[in-house]
Amino acid sequence: MAIIETDAVLHEAHRDNHTHRDVNGGWLRPAVFGAMDGLVSNLALMTGVAGGAVSQQTIVITGLAGLAAGAFSMAAGEYTSVASQRELVEAELDVERRELRRHPKDEMAELAALYESRGVDAPLAREVARQLSRDPEQALEIHAREELGIDPGDLPSPLVAAVSSFGAFALGALLPVLPYLLGASALWPAVLLALIGLFACGAVVARVTARSWWFSGLRQLALGGAAAAMTYGLGTLFGVAVG
Repeated sequence: MAIIETDAVLHEAHRDNHTHRDVNGGWLRPAVFGAMDGLVSNLALMTGVAGGAVSQQTIVITGLAGLAAGAFSMAAGEYTSVASQRELVEAELDVERRELRRHPKDEMAELAALYESRGVDAPLAREVARQLSRDPEQALEIHAREELGIDPGDLPSPLVAAVSSFGAFALGALLPVLPYLLGASALWPAVLLALIGLFACGAVVARVTARSWWFSGLRQLALGGAAAAMTYGLGTLFGVAVG
């Protein structure tokens, strides 16, 4: 076993092995959900329509309509959701900012008590709280992290979430339509490409989670395939009933 001899090497080794991935969800969550939703929903929509024994043109129009409607809907929903979340956080930050301005000593005592509860000696906790409270913005950031569990300087962007969701949904929803646009006349190429896309998406997601790539891929493949099979069956039943 190699022995690290100097503090400089120790610090470098720690830095290289102690990096973290972005887990705030500014773009990752909407992109992942957008791609998955686009694949599953449009595949299910198209197989449901195909189950009703309609023309190839109808299936293509349905797929393109589902792509456009779903992408815009996802983008609008993500923008509204993230914007509302951000506004709520900013409102809570305003409350904390007013408390720091009106009752600085009480807020400093609250911070000291928090450090004491985590094992810091009382005199040191009070001194740390006093020094950290000298800068109002730093004090606000610390209170926000400790009390609200948020970083005021790293709030998710509604625009980033909306654009990520729109692009990912459109890309996912395009896969089932693509074989038809390239000249396919049967449903199975669209289903096959979509299922491959589902597995690939699940495997990619595993890169930022603790799951293995094959487990994540198979899970998404099973869920998407089940949704497509159920809607195809319903489409067949409705087609027979209407016919």
